[in-house]
Amino acid sequence: MAKKKSAFSSGHRLCAGCPVPIFTKMLTRVTDYDVVVGSATGCLEVGSSIFPYSAWNVPWIHTAFENAAATMSGVEAMAKVQSKKDKTPKRIKCVAIGGDGGTYDIGIQALSGAMERGHDLLYICYDNGAYMNTGIQRSGATPLGAATTTTPVGKVTSGKQQHRKDLSRIMVAHHVEYVAQASIHNPIDLSNKIKKGIELNGPAFLNILSPCIPGWRILPDMAVESASLAVETCFWPLYEVEGSSYTINYKPKQKKPVTNWLFTQGRFRHLKDPKWAHLIDEFQSRIDEQWDWLLTQEKGP
Repeated sequence: MAKKKSAFSSGHRLCAGCPVPIFTKMLTRVTDYDVVVGSATGCLEVGSSIFPYSAWNVPWIHTAFENAAATMSGVEAMAKVQSKKDKTPKRIKCVAIGGDGGTYDIGIQALSGAMERGHDLLYICYDNGAYMNTGIQRSGATPLGAATTTTPVGKVTSGKQQHRKDLSRIMVAHHVEYVAQASIHNPIDLSNKIKKGIELNGPAFLNILSPCIPGWRILPDMAVESASLAVETCFWPLYEVEGSSYTINYKPKQKKPVTNWLFTQGRFRHLKDPKWAHLIDEFQSRIDEQWDWLLTQEKGP
């Protein structure tokens, strides 16, 4: 796999330590299909396509913030027609990519429509927990208590006041062919899920945890470590849903407390103050509840 040409080249302008290229490089290495990619406005788009340069080694489209799924639905429909008319010998697969801002929030209408219509399309969300490209504003993926520029910390405020949206479960509710959560720290699990999403015939959604160096206020060499801790604490379970069948791809031998993950990040450092202890308890309680629920789904009725 590593010997195949990457879909994404070096020389991009993403932040030092940004883990996004870990999955973009895999797109052509996991499959023999010809891949066409569309990226919503965001960190990946800006960092890979500053005119007149491009880091992409495959056909690539910059879409608006809100319509990556709609744009690539059109490309998929066109490719299907061209194939039926024998106008191209290529086996084309379409991949749409967006950050959590362009997926959980601004782009959810287009994403939902593409999934409901049943396009042969893999949508990848790289979830870094805020609108990082536009200045670290809170998004629907921002966890409880996180400090962002729109959820500041003060004497009477403790960061974001709401829990994050569970977009993966929303996608499962669309009854699509394949839904999965992955993390950039586990390349084997990640590459397997990208391959499944690209090669199946039908709509697929992959949610990838992708720590943001400036947004999470971590050092440039901490992205992989931080992603691993998110999985070990069960904040970000690795699982996949094929049809109605749940599979948990990794179960920690001993689930770590969420503070092991939170307190490695500057965006949560204010939660060390004892006056916010109730938020830590609420955060942990929500994780425990969702992990227990996931375990019951794998066991089935």
